[in-house]
Amino acid sequence: MASKHILIVPGDGIGQEVTAVGKKVLDKVAERFGHQFSYDEALIGHVAIEATGSPLPDESLAKMKASDAVLFGAVGHPKYDNDPSAKVRPEQGLLKMRKELGLYANLRPIKLFDELLDASSIKPEILRGADILFFRELTGDIYFGEKGRKNNGDTAYDVAEYSRYEVERIARKAFEAARTRRKKLCSVDKANVIETSRLWREVIQRVALDYPDVEVEHQFVDATAMLLIKDPRRFDVVVTANLFGDILTDEASQIAGSMGMLASASIGDGTGVYEPIHGSAHDITGKGVANPLASILSAALLLDISFCMKAESEAVINAVDKVLKEGWRTRDIADGQTPADKVLGTERMGEEVLKWL
Repeated sequence: MASKHILIVPGDGIGQEVTAVGKKVLDKVAERFGHQFSYDEALIGHVAIEATGSPLPDESLAKMKASDAVLFGAVGHPKYDNDPSAKVRPEQGLLKMRKELGLYANLRPIKLFDELLDASSIKPEILRGADILFFRELTGDIYFGEKGRKNNGDTAYDVAEYSRYEVERIARKAFEAARTRRKKLCSVDKANVIETSRLWREVIQRVALDYPDVEVEHQFVDATAMLLIKDPRRFDVVVTANLFGDILTDEASQIAGSMGMLASASIGDGTGVYEPIHGSAHDITGKGVANPLASILSAALLLDISFCMKAESEAVINAVDKVLKEGWRTRDIADGQTPADKVLGTERMGEEVLKWL
């Protein structure tokens, strides 16, 4: 029996709804496999600003550092999207969390459940068999570089910056993962025009010498964006910079049928953070229709990566697969052939997964 402490950080919007389901799944896993999971909660994002004035209060950060893993929801609110001048923003809490916890590697598995072949706008014959693992560098690039305004506010700038060390450490994680899969790695950059990308490619080429068993391909980001839709099965492990990874993995959500199906793990020097990639989705907040499967699959990643509970993680993934095979859907993954009585809300979809667990 393992005893672990998990911090639940719901954040904003539907993050609060889907993490509640994810926690129930973790409870069921603990019950079934004889583990003991204890929990606490913490604030981040808009709800933290409203309560404390800070997007990541010191208390929340301390709880994160003291936990064995974090199940995270989302941050963001339309109030800030429509006010570019706001000095305090929910996303600042997310970036600070990544920096303070040393979460430099974001893993995003893009794997299609066969039952969702028709949920994507891409042809099934192109999608079938696609299985991609993205490694997105998470604490460098334009998101963390110097930024500001000049010329009386008429000119804005954001500085993209990478060190050799930052590129090498995520490259090695990606190469190690490739060794356990199809031994293919695609490094994505824009080395024809961007200096940080030239350093990126240089470092990848150097690290590749230590992994002669892994086939390495270099792709420009614009070509990769096209190939993800044209031929997703050509990719195995993809490693790329922060900005490119953010954009490409959102695009790749169409391979899985919906953003509501994509989990992620942010790992590095300390506590790992596990979250769906779909964001706060305020347009559906409080309606009970959000897809909880990405949060459930994030819990599966948590069990596998932070707790080394492979069997438990696979049990969660298999439960999701069984539910989809039975025809249950949330509205984002339903198609024109889905009967109305098979389209479930957030809590009901979670209940179906719990039945299989």
